[in-house]
Amino acid sequence: MKNSRRSFIKKAALATGTVFGIPQYIPAAALGRDGFVPPSDRINLAFIGAGNQAGNDVRGFLPDKRVQVTAICDVNKKSPGYWNGKVAGREYIQQVVDDYYSEKQGKSYRSAVGYTDFREVLQNDSIDAVEVVTPDHWHAIPVMMAAAAGKHIYCQKPLSLTVEEGRAMSDAVKKYGVTFQTGSQQRSSHHFRRVCELARNGRLGELHTVTCGLPGGTPDFGKTGHLTETVPVPSDFDYDMWLGPAPEAPYSPCRTHVNYRWIMDYSGGNVTDWGGHHPDIAQWGMGTDHTGPVKIQNAQAVWSDHPVWNTATRFYFECIYENGVKLIIQSDKDFGVTFHGSEGSAWATRGDHKTTPETLINTVIGPNETTLYQSDNHYENFIDCILSGEETVAPAEVGHRSITLAHLGNIAMMLGQDLDWDPVKEQFIGNFAANQLLARKMREPWASLYRSLQV
Repeated sequence: MKNSRRSFIKKAALATGTVFGIPQYIPAAALGRDGFVPPSDRINLAFIGAGNQAGNDVRGFLPDKRVQVTAICDVNKKSPGYWNGKVAGREYIQQVVDDYYSEKQGKSYRSAVGYTDFREVLQNDSIDAVEVVTPDHWHAIPVMMAAAAGKHIYCQKPLSLTVEEGRAMSDAVKKYGVTFQTGSQQRSSHHFRRVCELARNGRLGELHTVTCGLPGGTPDFGKTGHLTETVPVPSDFDYDMWLGPAPEAPYSPCRTHVNYRWIMDYSGGNVTDWGGHHPDIAQWGMGTDHTGPVKIQNAQAVWSDHPVWNTATRFYFECIYENGVKLIIQSDKDFGVTFHGSEGSAWATRGDHKTTPETLINTVIGPNETTLYQSDNHYENFIDCILSGEETVAPAEVGHRSITLAHLGNIAMMLGQDLDWDPVKEQFIGNFAANQLLARKMREPWASLYRSLQV
């Protein structure tokens, strides 16, 4: 955070009571009284993306008194087509933010400035941190630009659209030394942390298999799946900017907002959507956060027959690690993550965990054993680490390595082949066709911008 900006804001607040649209009075919050952190000491946070998850995440950050949400950016002004057909978009999330602060102040309080172009957000020196909560094909460029601009970054999972983009994002974060949190929030759950510690400390005996059960199908989250015909683009939606680096495509309502997930140009189906969750925990419990498998085998998929959606509706593949451990990622079976060892097993899902035998769940992890990073709130952990300079519970390299599993699985299923993988070089061994799928061609001018940001 820039001290000169802090000094300027503090003087301006005391002189006029106006900071980025705050009215001409000086509430207790502006002076740091009544338990509020003064504006000069808060982290100004901007949201790049104002769809489904933005609504959840902005509500997660708002209660933190160390944070001020000051900007909301989205190419969609406001519309339905999000979770269960609900409304979201730039003006909707702005209103959520302003209503929250107004209620806290007891008076009308405008905090969130609206933007349609994320580049304007990143050029604003008053913004300290951003959350990138856009569709997957719009993660890499904003993250890399934010890192170069010295902004701290919370990026929603799945971290990347491709293996190449994930590597580029992690390298940029490392070069510029900014704080980074991947939105794989299960790492901030004691249920998952507990089973991972049991696996890491040998309580299950010799680990031989890990299974991840993910959802299958292509649910019609936005209630627009039937709207497949090409129609005029809504006047308040910049569709060309929404496409960004992705290939040109005719506009239809089933293509955008929440249901982009089922189109390979923008995402990877439930393989990548949930690949940022349970397989991420599998990596944590196996102690393979900074590496990956050496083989992908037995890949099988059933692909969508929807006119626009084309991701896998059913899937199965195995990741084999150098030590012989097999990670199975599959749809519609044993939802959650299960670690299988020679002397027992441990399973976890959101809000629950159990072991076989049952007595293992209460095993005490000793002071000289492996204890994993403890975070009980993913949002607070991000802010804590901005202030402390420590690494978050889900840093960029970890997020990249975890979602790489999903990308490798999709590639193996598309090719219908067993594949050998080099986790150091991050290349397939002796398979040109597979290596070509580690990256995607981008449209201009975004391709040139992306290349200029690579480090």
